[in-house]
Amino acid sequence: MPLSPHLPDLTALSLLVDVARFGSIGAAARAQGMTQQAASERLRGVEAQVGFTVLHRSARGSTLTASGTVLVEWASRLLDVANEVDGAIASLRTDRRRELQVAASMTVAEHLVPRWLVQLPERQTREGVEPTAVSLQAANSRHVIAAVTDGSADLGFVEGTDVPDELGSRALSSDGLLLVVAAGMPLSSQRTALTPLQVADLSLTSREVGSGTREVLERALATHGLTMAAPAVELTTSTAVRASVRAGGAPAFLSSLVVENDVAAGHLVVVPTTGLDLQRTFRAVWAGSDTPPSGPVRELLGLASQ
Repeated sequence: MPLSPHLPDLTALSLLVDVARFGSIGAAARAQGMTQQAASERLRGVEAQVGFTVLHRSARGSTLTASGTVLVEWASRLLDVANEVDGAIASLRTDRRRELQVAASMTVAEHLVPRWLVQLPERQTREGVEPTAVSLQAANSRHVIAAVTDGSADLGFVEGTDVPDELGSRALSSDGLLLVVAAGMPLSSQRTALTPLQVADLSLTSREVGSGTREVLERALATHGLTMAAPAVELTTSTAVRASVRAGGAPAFLSSLVVENDVAAGHLVVVPTTGLDLQRTFRAVWAGSDTPPSGPVRELLGLASQ
C-alpha cells in the first residue's frame, strides 16, 4: 500500500533525531551540514506534515514534546533499517575496485546480509583497518554453491542444501518453514494439522528449482515417499512469494524470518502441518580447507556467526 503524505523523508527524520541527540537545533544543524535557520524551517515543515508539535521552542532552546519523543523513537528504528538498506544497495553496484565478492541465497540476502554489511566496516574502522568494499550477488542456493566453486565468489551463504566436499562450510543459524495463506482464504481457518499427504496435494506458490526453501520441502516430503504437486506459480524471490500469497494467491512455505511481521499483523495466517521436518540451517561456504581464509572473509564470517 502507498505511504501516507504524513511520513517525513529520511533527511528530515535524521535532523529530528539529531535534535534529540545533541539537545538543540543549532547543534543538530551543524551535524547535518546546514544552517540553523534552514534546520528550524525544516522542522516546522515536519510538524506541518505530521500534524502535531514535535518541539517546545523557547529562548533557552528546544525540547521534544511527548509526541516528538515517540516520533524520534520510531524514526531511530526506521533510520537503522535505512542504513542497512543503504549499505546493501552499495554492495550490489558493480565496481571493479571491490575486494570481497559475496554470494547469498535470496532469504539470507534479503533478511541477514544487510546488517552484516553495515557492521563489517564499522568493526574494521574501530580496529584501525581500512574498510573492505563488498560486492553482493543474490541468487538461489544452487547458484551460490556454483559461484563459490568456480571462484566468482569468495564467500557464500546458503540454506537447506548439501555442501560439496571440496568446499569448507560453517553452520550459522537455523529457522523453520511455515505454511502460510492470506487471512480470509479457505485454509486460514484450518485447525487440524495437515498431513504430509495433504501437503503434497497442495498446489503452492513456490520458489524455483534450486532454491533452498524448495529443497527443504521436497526432502521433507521425500521421507514419506511423496513429491510436490505442480506449483500454481513459481517465483524467484521469497519477497515475491510473500506478496503473491498476501494478494490471495495459493499458499506457500516460507521462512519464519520472511513472514513473522505479516503473521503478527494478521495479513498472513500459519496453517498447521504435522510429520514434516521443515527446519533448515543457514551455512557459510568457501573454497579450500575447513578453515576460512584470513582477512575480510574471516571477518565477515565472524559477524555472521554471532
